[in-house]
Amino acid sequence: MVLILYSLINTYPLLWMVLNSFKTEKEFSLNPFSLPTVWHWENYKEAWRVANLGLYFSNSMRVSVLATVLTVLLGALASYFLSRFEFRWKKWVSALFLFGMLVPVHAMLVPMFILMQKLGILNTLWALLFPYIAFNLPITIFILSSFMEAFPKDIEESAVMDGCGVLRIFWSIILPMSRPALATVTILNFINHWNEFAFALVLINRSELKTVPLGLANFAGEYSTNYVVQMAGLTMALLPVVIIYLFLEKYLVKGMTAGAVKG
Repeated sequence: MVLILYSLINTYPLLWMVLNSFKTEKEFSLNPFSLPTVWHWENYKEAWRVANLGLYFSNSMRVSVLATVLTVLLGALASYFLSRFEFRWKKWVSALFLFGMLVPVHAMLVPMFILMQKLGILNTLWALLFPYIAFNLPITIFILSSFMEAFPKDIEESAVMDGCGVLRIFWSIILPMSRPALATVTILNFINHWNEFAFALVLINRSELKTVPLGLANFAGEYSTNYVVQMAGLTMALLPVVIIYLFLEKYLVKGMTAGAVKG
């Protein structure tokens, strides 16, 4: 009962946003907690036009998918060597990766802007790709390495006896066994990349390269905000995250709890 109540508390704001996205501005102002008398689907068409979501969806999807794939791939490789091999300075390398979880994103905005400017990739999607990967690698490595540490060594020893090399063991054995954890970090990375606002605001000034969070800011005018159209835009921006989550949800809990109990 406690979990059901907690779920309802978390679900209600989303349901409230979706329902109000079908109202008129006047109807929302009079009673924001009532059901729509008439379902105004044109709000979604207006939101798509005002926020230029067609272009911004394309930009966000390209950056989010590419950054997620690279982050998960690099994180899996790093986690494999940190969890399955013994080498000098292993603890220091692991601590260095985990230290990245403590670095606040906003403290890095100005240095990142200067760096991207000197590299000549400011106002390109590459300027978003590198920070997205760097700032999401620590949590990716933390989850994957915790999962991979639970694998018995006998599996790799048998593979070596069959003639498998290090990379073959990684691709053919470790990665398939790590699917729950991979699904977990895929969801987390895609959500973080899709919703990221600070780096996109600072590093991208060209309107044709802006992402969805920047497009949603178009609803806020100088003197007023069209809330119902804004909610329609937020609802559409939420759909890709929900679809990814529902597709990989069955692996999420298993991947997050992996490594919590050993023996």
